[in-house]
Amino acid sequence: MLYIYHFSVAFAFVYILRFFHQRLSSLSMLRHVPGPKISSWVWGEEKVLYYNTPGVLYLDWHRTYGKVVKFTGAFGHQLLSITDPHAISFILGEGTYQFPKPKGVRAWFRTLLGEGILWVEGKEAHEKQRRTVGPALSPQSARNFTPVFYENATKMVAQWHRLFDAQHSDEIMIEMTNWAGRFALDTVGLATFSYDFDCLRGQPHALAETLDGLTNHEKSLTSFYMKALFWLLPSILHLGKKGQMIRKTRKELGDLATNILKDAEAVSDPNSKTLMSLMLRADKATAIVGMDEEQVAAQMRTIISAGYEPVSATIDWLFFELATHPEWQQAIRDEVSTVGDPTFDELNNCYPLLDAFFLETLRIHPPVLENHHEAAQTISIPLSEPIAGSGDLHLVIPKGTIISLPVNVIQKDKLIWGFDADVFRPERWVHRGARTSRELLAFSVGPRGCLGRNFAAAEIKALTVTLLRHFAFSCPHEIEAFQSFVIRPRVKGEGSSSLPLTVRRTL
Repeated sequence: MLYIYHFSVAFAFVYILRFFHQRLSSLSMLRHVPGPKISSWVWGEEKVLYYNTPGVLYLDWHRTYGKVVKFTGAFGHQLLSITDPHAISFILGEGTYQFPKPKGVRAWFRTLLGEGILWVEGKEAHEKQRRTVGPALSPQSARNFTPVFYENATKMVAQWHRLFDAQHSDEIMIEMTNWAGRFALDTVGLATFSYDFDCLRGQPHALAETLDGLTNHEKSLTSFYMKALFWLLPSILHLGKKGQMIRKTRKELGDLATNILKDAEAVSDPNSKTLMSLMLRADKATAIVGMDEEQVAAQMRTIISAGYEPVSATIDWLFFELATHPEWQQAIRDEVSTVGDPTFDELNNCYPLLDAFFLETLRIHPPVLENHHEAAQTISIPLSEPIAGSGDLHLVIPKGTIISLPVNVIQKDKLIWGFDADVFRPERWVHRGARTSRELLAFSVGPRGCLGRNFAAAEIKALTVTLLRHFAFSCPHEIEAFQSFVIRPRVKGEGSSSLPLTVRRTL
């Protein structure tokens, strides 16, 4: 026992020495990088970031200090926030595998979803998983599933008409966040497993409530501690009520994927077009050793999670903007009032107003606020302009430094988007010239960019077309953004996500 005690003390001592050596080294190498004064010696800027309006401090910092900003996290660890285009291009492109996800982020994905494509790092390992998952989320796959998007959108319309009939009115209040989540979950269920979660029936649903309850909550002290400390102590994700919720969500998603995997007919049918079937066939065709049951379950948990929360949040924000821009709402309604349901290619190419509105929603309301990375080794990155007081067009980043790429700041850069970059103005996409959606970081870019971007875009556009053909929307409440796992809307001053819209029947 004495040996174990001495070993534990020695291990702790070495860890503390290593921690402070890394901190001192980081302070020295980044001393010339500007940034805000530390607001708390214990929490650094974590507390003000957590309790402030999402993204506001990043905007203030970068407009004050420039394209590279240094700030302090819990217990003095140094972080960088970077909006420099040359640096971002390097981090997300050529240097992708030198800037993996931070250990805390990887621990979150591993604990919640398993060792799937969001967790994996390293060029060879990531490319192997990408070859397996990629075909299931390709543009052709999204093209094949477009009828499913309309099928679920039509179910949603039918349920809404029942609500109107029950209230004997042609104008009622509908909680959009509830229905957006149900639509997203049913759609990913049908596409992934050919399995109907039946969330759009409108009744309480255990999986929807579990997924929602994990992240959709009022800011609490417990959640703050976890958010602030998991960068340094990833094991904190296993503790307390939050840890129990993470394990519960993982188990429910895993049980679902495993049970459906065991359905021999669904898996072995060579004509099946579900994401699971496409993924399994790609794995069989490209891998020497195929995925085991847990690896398949990890990928399916990942696809369900990615297809649920970011998609439902984007739907919420798009309909909020439609409700507050009635002239655009009517213009898009007129544009999509064609005969029949648009195909995948028509959704992408034939409706410029719808496309502009969708892209502007992603620009102003990216579902994920920050793209986080960690320097795997001390490395020099290129800059488009020198840091103030320095003529150097390179920045040396110490090993272990956590880097934040604040998507909202990058997408509101006035040098790129103009003096009205903070304003929701879809016209900028209609008259964009050479501007393309690749200028947005909402889905990230490069080898680690979101594989499901085409799937999500077609799904959201199909729902928008269908709802606008039947209903008109307005918003009687003041809405604010708050950060859970993604950026969600809520009525100002309320706790959890909410977007009550006044909906009027037009057909």
